[in-house]
Amino acid sequence: MMSSPIILRPLFLGARTSANRARLRNFSLAALPDTHKMLQKTCADFADSELAPIAGQLDREHRYPAEQVKKLGELGLLAVTTPLEYGGSGLDYLAYAVALEDISRGCASTGGIMSVNNSLYLAPILRYGTPAQKERWVTEFTNGDRVGCFALSEPGNGSDAGAASTTARRDGDHWILNGSKMWITNGYESEAAIVFATTDKAKKHKGISAFIVPKPVDGLSLGKKEDKMGIKATSTCQLIFEDCRIPKENLLGEIGQGFKIAMQTLDVGRIGIGAQGVGIAQAAMDCAVRYSATREAFGSPINRLQLVQSKLADMAVLVEAARLLTYKAAALMDAGDPITKAAAMAKLAASEAATSVAHQAIQVLGGMGYVTDMPAERHYRDARITEIYEGTSEIQRLVIAGCVLKEYGL
Repeated sequence: MMSSPIILRPLFLGARTSANRARLRNFSLAALPDTHKMLQKTCADFADSELAPIAGQLDREHRYPAEQVKKLGELGLLAVTTPLEYGGSGLDYLAYAVALEDISRGCASTGGIMSVNNSLYLAPILRYGTPAQKERWVTEFTNGDRVGCFALSEPGNGSDAGAASTTARRDGDHWILNGSKMWITNGYESEAAIVFATTDKAKKHKGISAFIVPKPVDGLSLGKKEDKMGIKATSTCQLIFEDCRIPKENLLGEIGQGFKIAMQTLDVGRIGIGAQGVGIAQAAMDCAVRYSATREAFGSPINRLQLVQSKLADMAVLVEAARLLTYKAAALMDAGDPITKAAAMAKLAASEAATSVAHQAIQVLGGMGYVTDMPAERHYRDARITEIYEGTSEIQRLVIAGCVLKEYGL
C-alpha cells in the first residue's frame, strides 16, 4: 500500500531554514535522516505500484504518463524544493535526490519529466524571477496540472551553450524571438518554457538573455516528436520561433544574464540527473540479482557462480558510490556551499554507473537480457541519455578538471 501523500509537506516543514542548513553542513552520508527515509519509502511504494508495472508499456507505446505525472504533482514531487508559499513542498535538495532516484527506478521517463519540471523549469524562476513571475509561472506548475520545459540547446551549438543563434529583439513592450531550440524534453506537454536567446551578438555569451515563454503562443511551433533510443515516454522535439512575441515582463533576470542563469541551472540540474542515473542503475541491478536467483545452470542458481557474483559485486560498488556522490552534492546545495564540482562528479559517476550496470545486467541475463520480455534492455537504452543531456560526460570531466586545477592554484 502506498504511503499517504499528506505526509510529505508537513513532514519537511522548515527543512530549508538557517538552522537546518547548519545541521546539513555536518550531515553524515552514512545514513539518511529519519524524515528522508519516510519520504524514500513513500516514493519507493509509488514506483513499485504505479510506475514499474507500466514502464515497459509506456516505452513501447511512446506514451506520456499523464496520469502518473498528475499523481506526482499531488504527492508534491513536481515541486520538491519549491517553497510552500508558491504551492511547492518546501523540501531540501537531499529530499529531491532521494525522491527522484526511486521515481527513476520505477520509470526513467517519468523521472526525466520530474527532473525537468523541478530543476530546469521551476528552479531558475525561483532564483531569478520577480514576485509576479513566481506567482504566475510557478504556482500553476506544482500540482501536476501543468509542466514546464527548458530550451537551451540548438541544432548547431551542442555543448557550446554560449553560441545561441536564437535571437530576441525588443519591440516596444514586447520581445520578439526568432530561431529554434533542439532536444526539448516535455516539449509537447509543457505549457511554458525557459528560453535562452541572444539579445546582443557583439557580447557573445554575455549577450544571452533568458525568457519565460508561454505555450501555446503565436509564433511558436513544435517540430516532430523525436524517435529516441530510450526514455521513450517523454516527448522530445524542436521549438521553432518565428516572430514570436512575448511581453517585456517575461524577461527572466536581467538582460545579458542568460548564460549565467543557464550554467547555474545546469549545476543544480546535474544533481537530478545523478539521482536519475542512480535510479536506473538500481533498477538494472535489481533485475540482474532477481534473475540470477531463479535461473539455474550446472545444477544450481547462477548467482552461485563466481563470475556472476563478481558482476553483482561490481554493480553494487558502482551504485553505492554514485548514490553517495549524489547525496553529497545535494547536501552541499542545502548547506549553501559551492556545488559545481560535486554536481559534475555526481552526474558523471551516476550516468556512467547506469550504463555500466545496465550493460552487465544484460550479460547476467544472457539472451533474456536482449529481448523486451525483460526490462534489462530498456534500462540500458534509458541509461545512455544520462551521459549526454545536461552536459555530456566529456563536459563533466572538463568541469571537474577545471575545479581541481583551481583548487591547486593552477
